[in-house]
Amino acid sequence: MPENLRSIPRTIWALGFVSLFMDLSSELVHALLPVYLVGTLGISMLAVGIIEGVAEATALIVKVFSGALSDFIGRRKELLLLGYGLAALTKPLFPLAASAQLVFTARILDRIGKGIRGAPRDALVADVAPAAIRGACFGLRQSMDTLGAFLGPLLAIVLMIGFAGEISRVLWFAVLPAAVAVGLLLFGVSEPGHGAGRQPLRSPIRFQSLTRFPRDYWWVVSIGAAFTLARFSEAFLVLRAQQSGFSATWVPLVMVVMAGFYMLSAYPVGKWSDSVNRTSLLGAGLVLLILADIVLADAQSIVALLLGVALWGLHMGFSQGILATLVADTTPADLKGTAFGVFNLVSGGALLLASVIAGWLWQVHGAAATFYAGAAFSAAALILLCVRYRRG
Repeated sequence: MPENLRSIPRTIWALGFVSLFMDLSSELVHALLPVYLVGTLGISMLAVGIIEGVAEATALIVKVFSGALSDFIGRRKELLLLGYGLAALTKPLFPLAASAQLVFTARILDRIGKGIRGAPRDALVADVAPAAIRGACFGLRQSMDTLGAFLGPLLAIVLMIGFAGEISRVLWFAVLPAAVAVGLLLFGVSEPGHGAGRQPLRSPIRFQSLTRFPRDYWWVVSIGAAFTLARFSEAFLVLRAQQSGFSATWVPLVMVVMAGFYMLSAYPVGKWSDSVNRTSLLGAGLVLLILADIVLADAQSIVALLLGVALWGLHMGFSQGILATLVADTTPADLKGTAFGVFNLVSGGALLLASVIAGWLWQVHGAAATFYAGAAFSAAALILLCVRYRRG
């Protein structure tokens, strides 16, 4: 093992495996859930958009407050157990669901769990990571999380083959890795003492501080909102695959391809962004998303569909880390939490709107209209980015 990996604290490795197992569990469910909702429970595309939009927006919004709460109570692990435990408890609800209402409840609780654990987990990594290898520590945890997102849909395919396409039976297998994740967290993660004790509880978004943000930051927020409007829930990728001829057994392949290209591109692009203009790389990500939407709108074959999904995964690698870096680059050092809180709130609202619009367009005008609209929103975000680049 390389020296820098050996020097990473045991707690970081444990958190990495917790992320791996929970993401494996979650992505096994997410790779099949849209097909289950539409094919088994018979709900509309608009309802899919509402469920996915509200669920993902909830996770983003809850993240804003969980970090401040972990500072207040002076502990991280309790919130991590609450967040991961809540997500684990929702997993049996999916195969038991006989109605869209129960699925909606399970998705909301699952995403609340994700929101609760996100900021305290990152804060715990920062607490225990040596300053000299902090980047490697965060990178290790993120890479293990992405590996779980890659393996979850692969496992879904294997199980669908083994159980002859019975989705409800396959969904039960998400329970085990989720339980393993909670067990690893409970017994494998130790937290350092916090000598300063609890901090005053206050809103993570202090509106009197917003006037200190420069114009460049608000451009990033605007670009991020337009970007999120273009990037609706990946549930629609799964449903597009089914529409293009994939059987329920092979539908998770689209999530494997997307996660694979995301995983392969994220680190090289992040490293590249340290030596070239980040705005240019984000612009390349938007171009990739426009191409992905156009290919997915016109896809008449499985090969074309997988090409569109691969482009979608590449755009994730070119955009997610860079957007966060641009937020950090354009805000004062003492307001980073507030800056990310505002960004997450706006992005959460945009994601909800995007998924509802996507579901309505699909239901009323067909799949192609959904992806063409995504391309239009991407073009709008690209225009905003070009304006910012010229003014900067």
